[in-house]
Amino acid sequence: MSATEKNTKAAGAAEAAPHQSRRNEKVGQVVSTKMQKTIVVEVEMRKAHAKYKRIVKSSRKFYAHDEQNSARLGDIVRIRETRPLSKLKRWNLEEIIRRSALAQVQEAEVAAGIAAE
Repeated sequence: MSATEKNTKAAGAAEAAPHQSRRNEKVGQVVSTKMQKTIVVEVEMRKAHAKYKRIVKSSRKFYAHDEQNSARLGDIVRIRETRPLSKLKRWNLEEIIRRSALAQVQEAEVAAGIAAE
């Protein structure tokens, strides 16, 4: 089997199956947007206690890159693992799943301020 035959078989197999990313994804709430192009996302994990079998909540904060500064405080977002971008940033903002009510009120105030001027 020649190298070109191997490449065409590999390409055919890739086309048949949809491309599935192996990067880790998490869903959490934005708790800070004070940095430029960076958000802090708190992910809540629920796990059964090893001995008592009671559901225990634990949370962890992740620093994520937000290129357009589009996420607002309280938004529910999906982040995806990426290469190290800085000392703490190893995640990238994938999408905003749900806007917070507070963010919608702030956007309305900003729009009203611009219209008044």
